[in-house]
Amino acid sequence: MRTVRSFAALALCAALSACGGGGGSGKSTAAPSAPASATAARPTPAASPEASPAPTLPVGADGRAPVFFHGKRGAKRVALTFDADMTSDEGPRAARGEPFDNPELITTLRRLKVPATVFMTGRWAEQYPDQARSIGGDALFEVANHSYSHHAFSTPCYGLPAVPRDGARADVERASAAFRKAGVRRTVPYFRFPGGCYDDAALRAVAPAKVTAVQWDVISGDAFAKKAGPVADQVLTQVKPGSVVVMHCTRSAAPTTDEAVRRIVPELRARGYEFVRVSDLIAGG
Repeated sequence: MRTVRSFAALALCAALSACGGGGGSGKSTAAPSAPASATAARPTPAASPEASPAPTLPVGADGRAPVFFHGKRGAKRVALTFDADMTSDEGPRAARGEPFDNPELITTLRRLKVPATVFMTGRWAEQYPDQARSIGGDALFEVANHSYSHHAFSTPCYGLPAVPRDGARADVERASAAFRKAGVRRTVPYFRFPGGCYDDAALRAVAPAKVTAVQWDVISGDAFAKKAGPVADQVLTQVKPGSVVVMHCTRSAAPTTDEAVRRIVPELRARGYEFVRVSDLIAGG
C-alpha cells in the first residue's frame, strides 16, 4: 500500500488536467479569499537575497489564507513555477537511485536567464540539500513552500494520504525548518497545496503560517509526459499575460521538462513575453 501511495504522490499532477484551469480538486477547491487583482505592496529592494521581502495578499475577513491564480491580464509577463516534489516516505526509492531532482533543468533556466519560483517540499530539501541551497542562493530564483510531506491538505486528492487537520500548520512550518537547515536563503511566504487540493478548512488551517496560497492558470502536462513537444504545445497554447505555469523539477516524474522549457522560453520571448517570478506578478497586482 505504501508503494501505491508513493506512486500516487508523484502521479497526481498528471491528473490535474482533469481539474480545470484553477488547478484544484473539483470538489474541494474553494474560491480565493481575495481576487488576483487585489492590491499588494511592492517589495523593497534589499542588499542581500535573504533580506528581500516578498508581497503577499491579505488574509480574508473569515480567516482564510488568500489564493493567487494569476497576475494582471495586461503586460506580457509570465511566471514559470516548478514543483520539486518528494513525499515523506520516498527516501528508500531515492536511496536506490530514483532521481527526484532535475539539475539539468536548473542549468537550463540559468543559461537562458529565466527567473522562476520553485515550490519545494521539505523532504526534497532534506534529500538534496546542496541543490536546495544552490537554488535558494541564486537571485534568479525564489523558493516557496510545497509542504513537508506532500500529503493532502484536503481529501479526496488523487489517493494521497491526508495531513491531519490539526497538523496542517506544523507540516508547513516543518518544510520551512528544512529549508533553513539546508541553507536556503531566498524563500518567499507562498504555499502550494499538494495536488492543488484545498477547501475552506485547509485555507483556515494554513492561514496562521502567514502564507499566500499559489495555484496556477496553465497546466503544462509535463508529469509523466513521454515527449516534450506536447508539453511545450500545451503551455504555448494556454499562456496569457499574467499566467502562472505549473511544471515540475523531478526527473523521474517529469523527464521531458528541460527539453520543453528549451522550446517554450524562446518562443514566448519571440511573442514579447517577459519571464518573472510569482512575487513579481503579485507585486504587480
